Amino acid sequence: MAIQEKLIAGESSSRMTKAHVRLGLERLLEDQALVLKGARVGLICNQASVNHKLRHAADLFHEHPDISLSALFGPQHGIRGDVQDNMIETEHTIDQVTGLPIHSLYSETREPTEAMLKDLDLLVFDMQDVGCRIYTFAYTMANCMRAARRFGKKVVVCDRPNPINGRQVAGNLLEPVQASFVGLFPIPTRHGMTLGELARMFNEQFQINCDLEVIKMDGWERSYWHDQTDAPWVMPSPNIPTLDTATVFPGAVHFEGTQLSEGRGTTRPFELIGAPYINPQEYAQTLNEMNLAGVFFRDCIFRPTFQKHAGTSCGGVQIHVVDRDAFEPVVTGLAMVKTAYDLYRPEFRWKEPPYEYVYDRNPFDVIAGTSSIRQGIEKGSTIQEMQGAWAEALDDFMQVRERYLLY
Repeated sequence: MAIQEKLIAGESSSRMTKAHVRLGLERLLEDQALVLKGARVGLICNQASVNHKLRHAADLFHEHPDISLSALFGPQHGIRGDVQDNMIETEHTIDQVTGLPIHSLYSETREPTEAMLKDLDLLVFDMQDVGCRIYTFAYTMANCMRAARRFGKKVVVCDRPNPINGRQVAGNLLEPVQASFVGLFPIPTRHGMTLGELARMFNEQFQINCDLEVIKMDGWERSYWHDQTDAPWVMPSPNIPTLDTATVFPGAVHFEGTQLSEGRGTTRPFELIGAPYINPQEYAQTLNEMNLAGVFFRDCIFRPTFQKHAGTSCGGVQIHVVDRDAFEPVVTGLAMVKTAYDLYRPEFRWKEPPYEYVYDRNPFDVIAGTSSIRQGIEKGSTIQEMQGAWAEALDDFMQVRERYLLY
């Protein structure tokens, strides 16, 4: 099928009848609010924690006659999603609507302290994930689970869709030596799980062992992309504005570990990749000649307004996904990094630390969850050789994963 035909087909599929998905948040409030009755509740949420009417979880909890909402907790980017970048810490403050304290979990601490939890009985976690290991929200959840176990609190996780479907799993497993706030546990880059399923895995497989309850969704199926459901979409963080962004993110996020721009400071973060020294036609042609599945690279020039190369024109490509079911974001992202390294070796640089509170390791290794990928790129390994190196561990993960799936 020609690229233009695939694009038209994709537009047509997005207009198909959408499956109704009742979110964990909605099931909790409508069917299971007794779980919270009589408890002093802390809510971990951000701007994407909404129901189908786009009403925020904090407001819904605050108004509910059987819920005593006592504190709010905000993740990376803040409770309203207004804080841009890595290691720009969010503040402890007061919520203007409810008058409740907001404790930042992206500040001097990433885990709730005893003082934060002393007047609470239970924590509710309601966040929108993006389906990639390299994203902090799942580890904010894990940290809350750890603190809850330590201080004798219960955790309730309200499940939401994996926006890039719950079927496709890809990439290398994180090595424990590379554990960080963008990867605490040995799971693959694209995990194909919901946050509720990850919570079950973290609790049992990785032995957090807190008092955990997951509120499932109704109507969600593993094959669904987010736009095949009627679930609301509010951008979960400032640089994941759309489902298109989330689709390419598991591969393009690796550019955060380089000095190439990953498109921050543009209206197409993670879809635009480049640097001032890149010849866009050469880069695009080389990538397209690789015949990577489901993707076309359009040569372009863009100028970030902030972040890397701010105010400077960058040559590069825009990633156009023309068949998202065939598209392999992890392989594509690593192929893009390797090609940039091979073509522009005199200018190419890996990012210098720190990265996400890690001060003593190569940021690319922290993101990739291993040093072997960077070392493979440097010594000229093929993408196929890299895939082969993680294949057995990925197969093993798939068997473990089955025990924790809810849908």
